[in-house]
Amino acid sequence: MSNTQRWLTPDIKGFILDISGVLYNSSGSEGGEPVEGSIEAVQLLRQNKVPFRCCSNESTASCEHLCKKLGRIGFDIRPEEVICPAPVAYSLLRERNLRPYLLVKDEVLSEFDGLNTTNPNCVVMGDAQDKFSYENLNRAFSVLINSPKPVLISMGCGRYYKETDGMKIDVGAYAKGLEYAAGIKAEYLGKPNPSFFGLAVELLKLKPSDCVMIGDDILNDVGGSQKAGLKGVLVRSGKYRKDDEKRPDVEPDGVVDNLLDAVKQYLNFKATSA
Repeated sequence: MSNTQRWLTPDIKGFILDISGVLYNSSGSEGGEPVEGSIEAVQLLRQNKVPFRCCSNESTASCEHLCKKLGRIGFDIRPEEVICPAPVAYSLLRERNLRPYLLVKDEVLSEFDGLNTTNPNCVVMGDAQDKFSYENLNRAFSVLINSPKPVLISMGCGRYYKETDGMKIDVGAYAKGLEYAAGIKAEYLGKPNPSFFGLAVELLKLKPSDCVMIGDDILNDVGGSQKAGLKGVLVRSGKYRKDDEKRPDVEPDGVVDNLLDAVKQYLNFKATSA
């Protein structure tokens, strides 16, 4: 446990939780293992009426499927409590009348129902995993290089994440490759985009300074939330590495062993400062 927990202030009223590495470690499309204490932590938040939202760059499944997956391993998380990039991407595509080439897993295609995908004029990519083939990446490149105004939208910019059998390369690495090949800059949805954190804060009906983000990604979770005006707390679970605590560019407002550690510290602080 860190000796410095700057996030524990009377202002904090709501929690924003990362999912992968904080609630659970995935083992594929259907399975996964809860991070130690995380089920109890969510229960404690509910029992003590502490508002929370789950804010994830998850793009391998729909929000509904993700909640069902979490339910199978013991969590009580509802779709309306989860914020993922796909619905944000859908709204953006509709608003700008774009026709996407969807480089995503089949399980995510339903999030884009109703969009015109013929003769695509943009590329939307998520963590497509096995669909990141040369053929599919080259098709995405072709859409971009042949468009007069190429648009590349990436649902997240993560470099890697942790599953039960080890670290996995994330969508951000592939997005950077397409950026380089096509000579363009991608639009990144999800964390660390400030508007993504802002959406979670808005749904909680709170101010950014009222909220704390709990995550295992020192850059996208902690650093991103801090830039959006929230407190950022790093967990020593998921893809956490010891060097994360020593980065010169991001200093977390607290470091905790896991989500349960954070929740217990918060509830104890509230009880003793009342």
